[in-house]
Parts: sequence; C-alpha cells; structure tokens
Amino acid sequence: MQVVATGTLIFLIIGGAGVAVLALALLGGELLHFGNPDFDGPVSVEAVAGFTGALGFGAAIVNELIGGRTPGMIAVALAGGVVAAVPTAWAAARLSRAARDMRTDPTPTRHHLVGALGLVVTPVPADGYGEVRVRVAGQPVKLNARADRPIPVGAQIFVVEALSETSVHVETY
Repeated sequence: MQVVATGTLIFLIIGGAGVAVLALALLGGELLHFGNPDFDGPVSVEAVAGFTGALGFGAAIVNELIGGRTPGMIAVALAGGVVAAVPTAWAAARLSRAARDMRTDPTPTRHHLVGALGLVVTPVPADGYGEVRVRVAGQPVKLNARADRPIPVGAQIFVVEALSETSVHVETY
C-alpha cells in the first residue's frame, strides 16, 4: 500500500476547494456577489477559483513525480503548480467573460406572432377557437386560433393579429 505524502494531500484539498468554488461561480454566480452586484473587481471569482484549482492539482502532480518530502521539494512542487495555474486562470476568466457577455436574440413576445405562417391542426370554426401551429423564432408553437370563416385541418394560415400570448386571429394563406 502506497502512502500519499502530506504535501500532496494538502495540494489535493486546495485543488478540490478551487474546483468547488469554480463550479459554484459558474452555476450560481449570483450567490457570490456581495454589496454591488455589478462590481466584479479586477479579478473575477472564476479566475481565482481556476487558479486555485490548477495550483492545487498541478502542485500535487509535481509533488508526487519528484517525491517531495522536504520543504525545498514542496516549494518546487508549488512552483510547478503556479506554472499550471496561470494559464488556467487566464482561460477561466476569458471563458466566463465570453459566456456572460454573449449576445442573444430577444425573447419572442406575442407581437412576433403577427405575420407568422402555419397550419391548422384542429379545425377553426367561425364562432369559436381551433388550433394552429406556427413557427416563432424557429420554434414550432401551437396556439388557439379564431377566424372570420371556418378553416379546415391542414389549411395554411397567416396570423393577422395576436389576441393574447396563446391565441391569434388567422386567415387562410
């Protein structure tokens, strides 16, 4: 049975703590904001956590490779961990900033329904509601539909007006 050096065990604990903080920062980033939520400081939490995790694991690997049992060898292992940690922190900061600042399309609203083309999936009577399927922002959406005259199943339709978030007024296309 091989015994793990105390220095390696400490480095592994440091690495594990860094990974735990990194996961918390990436998955629940709003939990780590204290005071002003818009102020992130000169270094992001993700960069510090990435640095700490890579420092711990990198130093543990180097410590085991060189058989670090003396303070001088542990210092060499720590330097090896820093060599691994600097690019990891830089990458974590860049990737988290890219994910946070990513441009996205606006959320579709009922106003985006007007002008959409689709098909009738449940007949639309003249005095009630049927159902239609249209595409909004590339996604199929099933809506309740009214029309001035009856429209059979399978007919192509054009949305004239959005009556609510889930119902529309349509005409045949």
